[in-house]
Amino acid sequence: MRREITGYSNPLVKRVRSLREKKHRKREGLFLAEGLRIMTEAREAGILPEMLFHASEADTHPLAVALMDAVDHAGGEVIATSADILSKISGKDNAQTVVGVYADRLTPLAIVDRNEADIWLVAQSLRDPGNLGTILRTGDAVGAGGLILVDDTVDPFSVEAVRASMGALFTQKIVQCRWEEFIGWLRSGPGELIGTSLNTDQDYQQPAYKAPTFLLIGNEARGLPADYEAACDRLVKIPMLGKADSLNAAVAAALMAYEVRNQLRRRA
Repeated sequence: MRREITGYSNPLVKRVRSLREKKHRKREGLFLAEGLRIMTEAREAGILPEMLFHASEADTHPLAVALMDAVDHAGGEVIATSADILSKISGKDNAQTVVGVYADRLTPLAIVDRNEADIWLVAQSLRDPGNLGTILRTGDAVGAGGLILVDDTVDPFSVEAVRASMGALFTQKIVQCRWEEFIGWLRSGPGELIGTSLNTDQDYQQPAYKAPTFLLIGNEARGLPADYEAACDRLVKIPMLGKADSLNAAVAAALMAYEVRNQLRRRA
C-alpha cells in the first residue's frame, strides 16, 4: 500500500518517532533503520520493513525504487513524506532519504543451532552502541553465527547501534540472555568458551582453536567478572606493547575473531 503524509502532527509520524526510545521499541517490538545502503542490505538478506518512509529525492534512485516495490509487493506500507518529517522521525538534521520500521530481530537462545557457524561472538554488559554495531560488522565479516548479548547491555536496536552495524544487524543472529541461561545452554553441547582477560599470560595466538568457538568480550570499563572468567575453557590475552592497558572492546573482538577464523581456515 502506498500513501503520502504531509503533516507533522500525523499520529503515525508520532508513533514512529517514538521508536527512538527504548521503552517504545520494547512495547511495539519494532525499531528504526535509516539509509538506502543499510536497508538494501536488509532486502538482500530477505528482510523488509513493515513501513518504509521516503522523501521525493529517493523516488528516482534504482535501489530505492527496488526497495519500495519489494515492500509494496510484500504487503507493507510505502509512505511518501518530506525531508523535514524524515528528520523529525530519525532525529537527525540531515536525515537519509529512506527510513524503515522493522520488527525486532531477537532470536531465543534455545533455538540457536551452534553448529551453524564456527565462530560465535558473546558480549557481556556492553554499554556502547558503536561497539555493539562494530562487533556485529566483525561477525558478518568473519562468518560468525551471531552475537549473544549477556546480562544488561545497550539496546541492539537503538538508532545508534543499527547505524553502526552498517547492515550487519540483518545478517547476524542476535540473542539476549542472562549469564546463567547462556552458560547452561553452552554446556549442553559442543563449544569452547574463550575469554579475553588481562588475568592470564596466555597469548591469544597460542591456543589451537576449534569449532564452534565462543569468544567472550567483557564490559568496556570493567572487563569480565571473576566468576565469568573462571567459567571459561581458556583465558587469552592480546599483547599490549605501549602504555595503554587494554584495547577497545570492538577491536579486541575483531582481533580474536580473525585469529580464530585464520586458524580454522589454515586447517581446512
